[in-house]
Amino acid sequence: MIKHDEFHMTLKTKHEHMKAKIFSLLFVLASSVSMAQVNWMSFEEVKKAMKEEPRKVIVDVYTKWCGPCKMMEARTFSNPQIASYINKNFYAVKFNAEGPEPVNILGKTFENPNYDPNKRGRNGTHQLTRAIANVNGRIAYPTVVYMDKDFNIITPVQGFMRPKQIEPILHFVVDEAYKDQKWEAYQESFESKL
Repeated sequence: MIKHDEFHMTLKTKHEHMKAKIFSLLFVLASSVSMAQVNWMSFEEVKKAMKEEPRKVIVDVYTKWCGPCKMMEARTFSNPQIASYINKNFYAVKFNAEGPEPVNILGKTFENPNYDPNKRGRNGTHQLTRAIANVNGRIAYPTVVYMDKDFNIITPVQGFMRPKQIEPILHFVVDEAYKDQKWEAYQESFESKL
C-alpha cells in the first residue's frame, strides 16, 4: 500500500514532468511561429541593409483600421513558406499609410501633413502612400508594392491575397520575369510550391 507522503511525491514528480513537457512544447511552437514571420524593417533600415546586400523591396501599405490588412498579416505573411521566401529574397517594409513619420526615399522627404494624433479610425493619407500605392488614381488597402533595389516601383498590387495568390507575384518579381514576360503568361505557367 502506498503511503500518503509517497503518493504526493509521485504526483509532484509527474506534475513536474508534465510541466517540463508543456514548456518544451510551447518553446517549439514559439520557435516555429517566429520562423513564420516576415522580418519587417523601416525604410531607413532597408537603406542601410542595401549597402551590404542589395535586394528587391516589398512594402506592405496598410492602415490600423483595415480588416483585410490584418487578415493578410495573419494568413499570408505568417505562412511559413511565404515568410521564408520574402525574408530570403526581399527587404520587407510594413508601412502605415496614415502614419505620422516622415520617410526619406528617392531623394525626397514624404510626410503626412494631415495626420491628427487625436483622431481615431481613419487619418490623413501619407504622401508616400499616394506616391507608391496609387493604382489608376485609386488607393486601397492593403496594397503590396514591389520595388527594385533602387526603390523604383515595379508594381503595386491592391487587395487581400492568400498565400497561393501572392506566391507567383513574388517569384515574378524575384525572377525579373516582369522585364520580358506578360504577367498572364507567367501566372499560367507558374507551378506553386505551397
